[in-house]
Amino acid sequence: MIPAKRLCLSAILLMAAAMPAYAHVGIGTTSSFTAGFMHPLSGLDHMTVMIAVGLWAALKGGRAIWAWPAAFVSVMLVGAALGMAHVPVPFVEPGILASVVALGLLVALAVDLPVSTGAAIIGLFALFHGHAHGTEVPENAGGLEYMAGFAIATVLLHAVGIAAGLSFGLRFRGLARVAGAACTAIGVGLAFGVV
Repeated sequence: MIPAKRLCLSAILLMAAAMPAYAHVGIGTTSSFTAGFMHPLSGLDHMTVMIAVGLWAALKGGRAIWAWPAAFVSVMLVGAALGMAHVPVPFVEPGILASVVALGLLVALAVDLPVSTGAAIIGLFALFHGHAHGTEVPENAGGLEYMAGFAIATVLLHAVGIAAGLSFGLRFRGLARVAGAACTAIGVGLAFGVV
């Protein structure tokens, strides 16, 4: 097991290295596995949401540890398919910003919801994230490599959140909640253009 201090330091360095959120349509290359893998690591909105899902799952424990990340990834891929098919989904960008704030609050307040309710909330936000990236895929590219990379990076960021949440344990549960508050602050900053 990775010591909690090293895991926290790694997460902080990862977040500090993040580029500004270029949320979304038309930004960057969207036709390779590497581009898809790197995209979640290049925007603060993506990193905070995906780590927050893992933290919230760890706080909940039990089935949520695998069900909530699985809900995010699977619905994100559905959203990406809708975006690639040019099926409109309303409020995508506001939904992405809302996901950063809301998931941060759910972690900060350690909201204890049934696993199915948490999966539904996470799934709704994942739909927005997936759709935004599906619409970025050029007409002449299938987008499968890009979305495969995106999905794997998403799973890894969820795992960082889960590992951090589990390593904090009951004794340091407050650290996970502080991370949730930071996520909320980042979301508010992104919404007002100050981050």
